[in-house]
Amino acid sequence: SSGPALEHFTLNFTITNLMFTRDLETPSSAKFHSTEKIMQHYIDPLLRRSSIGPQFSGCKVTGFRPGRRRDDTGVDAICSYKDSASLARFDREQVYQELSTMTRGRTRLGHYSLDQNSLYVNG
Repeated sequence: SSGPALEHFTLNFTITNLMFTRDLETPSSAKFHSTEKIMQHYIDPLLRRSSIGPQFSGCKVTGFRPGRRRDDTGVDAICSYKDSASLARFDREQVYQELSTMTRGRTRLGHYSLDQNSLYVNG
């Protein structure tokens, strides 16, 4: 057997103090790459501390999008975990609650501010 299958879920949120620029729309741009690395630097440790932590295998930013206001940038990511017997089942509500707590009520991600109503897990 090839071991546990990788399962995926989406993670979406909006940062309110990162101005969206056109180069964030271009996956090959330096700005996209540097911002993607920063997002992974903040997101991955949170998910490692969550209930899926032992099975968590990482997130990949799939895109950035303009938010409602000038300084808003939406972030879309696909995260993976190993589906295994030790993980009862992926509970998106539980992961959402854990991320909410770890981001101070969906308001902070590192030095970034979050739109409190923008966090979606598999949303």
